[in-house]
Amino acid sequence: MAFKPGDDFYPRDENGKYLYHETDLCATWEALEECKDAGLCKSLGVSNFNRRQLELILNKPGLKHKPTSNQVECHPYFTQPKLLEFCRQHEIVIVGYSPLGTCRDAMWVNVSSPPLLEDATLNAIGKKYSKSAAQVALRFNIQRGVVVIPKSFNPDRIRENFQIFDFSLTEQEMEDIEALNKNIRYVELLMWSDHPEYPFKDEY
Repeated sequence: MAFKPGDDFYPRDENGKYLYHETDLCATWEALEECKDAGLCKSLGVSNFNRRQLELILNKPGLKHKPTSNQVECHPYFTQPKLLEFCRQHEIVIVGYSPLGTCRDAMWVNVSSPPLLEDATLNAIGKKYSKSAAQVALRFNIQRGVVVIPKSFNPDRIRENFQIFDFSLTEQEMEDIEALNKNIRYVELLMWSDHPEYPFKDEY
């Protein structure tokens, strides 16, 4: 989502309204392709793109480099099955942010949604493997081929987040966790819902 060019990251007018900028996503992508061709980056990805926006890029005449990744919210309460399958078909890796749920900052987050790590199923499966609900949630996405990027400033939790490769979830456990999907999006970005490229109005 583009904002008015200038020094402010998220510029607003005197009434506090965000100042948007209409930018052609394909033109932006062509500029990024030039960066890759110039050796300034290894690969190109996108974030929060829905299927329509991805297809704009994938179907762009003269496409030189397709997106290698799409960074989106993804966790057991928001499993993104349709977007995940679409990206798999086009060899685009899903990078899941907020894989453990997220903070309860009302500016960014739907705080009416239940905390993911208190889920009974995740905790029950974790007890079986002597793992935390967080480790089970991360392992679930890893087994689905989703790259996870949990955020933590706590050294012990950072270490714990890496300790998910010494166990595997059974097919039944994977199905049980998939069944937890509530289509709950924690990060709604509602303050920008009137932006012409706001991505979350489409089904996926």
